[in-house]
Order: sequence, then structure tokens, then C-alpha cells
Amino acid sequence: MIVDNIKNAEFYYSLGEKFQKAFEFLKNTDLLALDNGRYYLEGDDVFAIVQEYQTKPESEGKFEVHRKYVDIQYIVKGQEKLGYLHLDAFIQKGDFDEEKDIVFGEGKGVFVEAKEGDFVIFTPQDAHMPSIAVYEPLPVKKVVIKIKILRNIKNIY
Repeated sequence: MIVDNIKNAEFYYSLGEKFQKAFEFLKNTDLLALDNGRYYLEGDDVFAIVQEYQTKPESEGKFEVHRKYVDIQYIVKGQEKLGYLHLDAFIQKGDFDEEKDIVFGEGKGVFVEAKEGDFVIFTPQDAHMPSIAVYEPLPVKKVVIKIKILRNIKNIY
């Protein structure tokens, strides 16, 4: 997991062309003007999901894990807590959904607060719980950029 602010985005260009494309999209797009939905930056390899929702209490959250994609979760408007749990401590509940690239579970994690302009990067080794209220449920606009990794990690949990 990486937590930072968009003003430091260029530092992460060294992670590769896909990351550079993702961060340039976040920096150079009027994200407040975008409607909810999916925006393809490089086909299924790099795409953005724009979403608006109410944050929720931690008791209503679930940890999730992806095998095929890294998430860059960027707060456009509002603030939220995002939980992190190393994969070794993740307790899977249910089957992995190959089509949606997700499995849910639980565990004892730690939380970081993200406000407007902040992003959190989650890799397939990072179980994460997004959309959690900092104090009370409030509206948030967020962009999640999905970056396909080189290989599908099937046996990580």
C-alpha cells in the first residue's frame, strides 16, 4: 500500500508507462465534471471508474482483494478511511469472482484517512476496505484507476 497526494504523482511515473498514464489522467482531467462510469485509458489494461457514494460505518465494510489489477484510489471530493490488511492476515469469505476480479473477506486491518487530492495504491498483496466514513457518512466522489498487472496471480490466497 502507498498513500500520497497527487502533487507527488510524477514520483510514481517510474513504476511504468501504465502508472504514468493513470496519474496524468488524474492530474489533467476535470474529474469533477465526469459522470459516474468507466473510462478506458488503455483498453482493459488501464481504465478509470468514476463513482459517487455515501461513506459507510466500518462495521458495514468488507475487505477485498484483486488478482489481476492494482488499484489507485483517488479522492476527488470529500474524505474517507481506507482499510489495509496484508494478504497473510486476510480471511477469505466466499469464492473468487474471476470475471469481476474480486474476493471478499475479513481480518484486523489498519486505516488511513484520505482527503481531496490524496490517493492510495493497493496491489494484489493488499486486502483493502474502501468507502469508510471518517466520522459520519458523507458524500464522496472518487476515481479508481485499475492497472492490469503482467500476470494473473492465482495462488496468492
